[in-house]
Amino acid sequence: MSDESRPFFENPILNSPYEEPARHHALDDEGQPLNVPPFAGRRPSKFITPVPRARKKKQNSKKDQRELGLENDDGISDEQQKYNPTPIINEIRNHLRDWRAQPQASWGVTPATARLLTYWRSHKFQSIRPFFCQVEAVETIIWLTEVAKGRKQYASIWDHILGANEDANPELLRLAMKMATGAGKTTVMAMLIAWQTVNAVRSPASQSYSRGFLIVAPGITIKDRLRVLLPNDTDSYYRTRELIPQDMMDDVAKAKIVVTNYHAFQLKEKLETNKVGRSLLQGRHAPIVTKETEGEMIRRVAGDLMGLKNIVVINDEAHHCYREKPGNDDISELKGDERKDAEKENEAARLWINGIEAFKRKLGVRAVYDLSATPFFLRGSGYAEGTLFHWTVSDFSLMDAIESGIVKLPRVPVADNIPG
Repeated sequence: MSDESRPFFENPILNSPYEEPARHHALDDEGQPLNVPPFAGRRPSKFITPVPRARKKKQNSKKDQRELGLENDDGISDEQQKYNPTPIINEIRNHLRDWRAQPQASWGVTPATARLLTYWRSHKFQSIRPFFCQVEAVETIIWLTEVAKGRKQYASIWDHILGANEDANPELLRLAMKMATGAGKTTVMAMLIAWQTVNAVRSPASQSYSRGFLIVAPGITIKDRLRVLLPNDTDSYYRTRELIPQDMMDDVAKAKIVVTNYHAFQLKEKLETNKVGRSLLQGRHAPIVTKETEGEMIRRVAGDLMGLKNIVVINDEAHHCYREKPGNDDISELKGDERKDAEKENEAARLWINGIEAFKRKLGVRAVYDLSATPFFLRGSGYAEGTLFHWTVSDFSLMDAIESGIVKLPRVPVADNIPG
């Protein structure tokens, strides 16, 4: 039986892109479609992810490990790091489903947030309507920030998030959204900026919002594409995609947004001179400082944000931004090109996260929102390769996107299709 005759290839699209998935195709352990009819219900999110160290009590017993699902961790847990195949994503999804079904008066959000949620969910868009996965990603951050935070019934979720950040990003609060390539991460960024900015403008005394944003990308091409996040850009998403109600445009225009590459965080030389010139200038005195300070770097990279407090950072392709696990000796086990590649990745990741931490020290960083199709730890990071960032709070996979008709089914040539 050819691939095309199987149920998945006959009918890959099962769901509306504007509604929560209601059916899914069965997959094998390698993530390949099985030759069976679709299943009812949404596909659970299932990834192996590091388990944060307990913030209140240690869980060392076999009983505790079974409760965490550690017996299904593919054997990668050890005494230094435990791994869990069932992240908190599914629990958050269930809470979101119940929350959406409540009347607006019970949402527990600000009036501005309620207006935006109602708009994104039910407005009759003339252009491109936001997909369910885009709205859900933003809903997740909103729910965690405005609804779940500080409430006892959701304490375990925030304990996990804070524990994950204490382990891996001790100076930052990072929340990661996993979205398939082609599912529209830039739109999600614009929606997050709108939500934060409108609330910051209308509730300036609140400690939960900001109108200052640092958008960090891994390359020049992506940086140029993100210009649509600037409210005054000719192709601004807020206007061209009707992402906010017309009466909120003036509020969003008050956002201060800087789009940059992480390479800009590298401290630059202020004095261009050769080794001999440096020696002459130094003389017998202490070594001269020729590189810019953190403050000078921040002023160069994001002068428009100077004077603001507690900005929000949004990382695009955020899987390139991480701090190596303390005591990491993974690289010592690698050889040749694999070792060089891992060292290069770690160096780039270190520059990226060091830069964000510098902004934290100088301006304050309220939160870091990570977007990536693959928020997984890389080889040499000190964590098991391919395990999910443990601060990931939402997930819409490539298969989810295919089944919702958001991205096309990739076609892979097989031997039968190759002329002999």
